[in-house]
Amino acid sequence: MAARPCPRCHSGSSTGRSGGRRAARGRPAAATLERVDSSDRARGDRSEPGRRGARAGRRDERASSQAGPAPGSSSPAPPPRAITSNRYGPADLLPPSRTARPLPHVEAVTDLVVEEVTTGFCGAVVRVEKTPGGFTVTLEDRFRKHRVFPLGPGFLLEGRPVVLVRPKPKPEGQSAGGPRTASGSRAVSGLRARVARGGRIYVEGKHDAELVERVWGDDLRIEGVVVELLDGVDALPEIVEQFGPEPGRRLGVLVDHMVANSKETRIAQQVQRGREDSVLVLGHPYVDVWQAVKPSVLGFEAWPVVPRSEEWKQGVCDRLRRKDPAWPADPRDAWRRILAAVNSYKDLEPELLARVEALIDFVTAPA
Repeated sequence: MAARPCPRCHSGSSTGRSGGRRAARGRPAAATLERVDSSDRARGDRSEPGRRGARAGRRDERASSQAGPAPGSSSPAPPPRAITSNRYGPADLLPPSRTARPLPHVEAVTDLVVEEVTTGFCGAVVRVEKTPGGFTVTLEDRFRKHRVFPLGPGFLLEGRPVVLVRPKPKPEGQSAGGPRTASGSRAVSGLRARVARGGRIYVEGKHDAELVERVWGDDLRIEGVVVELLDGVDALPEIVEQFGPEPGRRLGVLVDHMVANSKETRIAQQVQRGREDSVLVLGHPYVDVWQAVKPSVLGFEAWPVVPRSEEWKQGVCDRLRRKDPAWPADPRDAWRRILAAVNSYKDLEPELLARVEALIDFVTAPA
């Protein structure tokens, strides 16, 4: 077996066992007890000078990296690392009297007078609108010139900077202009109903009359308009003859299911012919006035479709009861539930609203 090279003399000559012992006398015992296994033999001798050379090379590399590039080298030295801290900002260095305070938020209500700081434009708030770019506010100056600005900061109120924000929606009945009636008209308190005028409105069906009274009752009493029941459109020609309409005594009629080429349409054309200035017959497209109530108010998506072979109201009750056992089986009870769900004109379909409003305007127009 070949002897290991002497670490002192860097010699690869064979010294034998005695040479190894002599060399070990000058070193600590622990350093001489290296174990040579089969893997060491396979890789070859690992001399001490080789290990020392590797360590010296690593020291040289670290020294060169700290000293910077050699003269004539093109690679720049790494920049010194800055010492930063996020504990303090510019605001922390200012005295308490100069620190920024949050600006007050002011609702951009109508007629509020403000000044836009970048342009100096001063005017009253006309409206707040939603645009694709965000909310805007329109100001009107004393020359009635309008300017539109983004809603938010950048305004002065009595010389102080403020942030304009959207006005909060007001509760039902407390909208601009004071409380409103169920029809959306401005409510008038303390005013007695006026004496009935000569004009009249006839409504086909009891349910139609009750619905008109629930929504437009306050308006009709203030205007002095009486609503009477029309028991079927077939009786309309006789009623018109007995009423005797004239320009100062107008007659308005609301008819169910008035569609093209129907019996209701033919009778309406008959009674209006030659009396267009004193008789107005309008109708909604619904089979029954029940359908004029929005189904969402009652908790379902759409009114059921009932074949003509069935009585419509009873067919509606039967089909709604299949989906909701709590729905009344009797049409009379069902109508009471429908009527109780109507609180304002917002619960009705636009087709009925337009007809009733047009009839009220017609019979109350001055002669």
